[in-house]
Amino acid sequence: MSQSPLFHGCDHQFLQDRLLHLEPVEHSRGDVVLEAQQTKDTFFIVVKGRVKLVSRAEANEREITLFLLGPGEAFDVVSLLDRQAHNLSAEALDDVTLLSAPTEEIRNWIAHHPEFNRTFLPYLGRKMSMLSELASDLTLHDTGIRLARLILRHVDPESANHEVQLINNLSHEELANMIGTVRVVANRQIQNLKRRGIIDARRGNLVVKDLDALMKQCDFTIPMPPSEDDSLGA
Repeated sequence: MSQSPLFHGCDHQFLQDRLLHLEPVEHSRGDVVLEAQQTKDTFFIVVKGRVKLVSRAEANEREITLFLLGPGEAFDVVSLLDRQAHNLSAEALDDVTLLSAPTEEIRNWIAHHPEFNRTFLPYLGRKMSMLSELASDLTLHDTGIRLARLILRHVDPESANHEVQLINNLSHEELANMIGTVRVVANRQIQNLKRRGIIDARRGNLVVKDLDALMKQCDFTIPMPPSEDDSLGA
């Protein structure tokens, strides 16, 4: 837990005391971990595996993945502050192990433990910034740029081979949901990056071959006229 961005730098005794209030929970791949109406009641920290936070429109069954969370990440942090249920659900992309606690318990940490706030508030700020970036991408950029930015955000900066973390081995449909489009459009953009030698994607394994070219693709900010395919994912 000390490696979680929520607790990094906190005193060892503080961490030990907090663990007493967290309950281990396990879910299988594909399980719905948290329904929309439960977001104001339960707080989770991912220990193992990946969880996606999804907002879904019942009218047309369209969905978008707002966050993809790995070990150390937490949800739903916004409900800690506004005490409201949010239009999102949490779904397990792998077999996952989580730690859970009632949101009232975490609010108590916020109210009475300044050392927790020193890590929690910057973490919350990063999540808000990510939502802002997603809104900007969906509004200002075509699917090719959105895909390139998604990949770049998940390149391991410590990897000499530009390995991609967290989104590696996800299906094209899952990637499409993360950039606000449909599978056929995401697949076409992935094949385009492969033809240009920017990435390699085989059997779900995603590797960046030309990081400079990928970064240039992200920096191309002039909106392209939407194609017929792009309109399917608008």
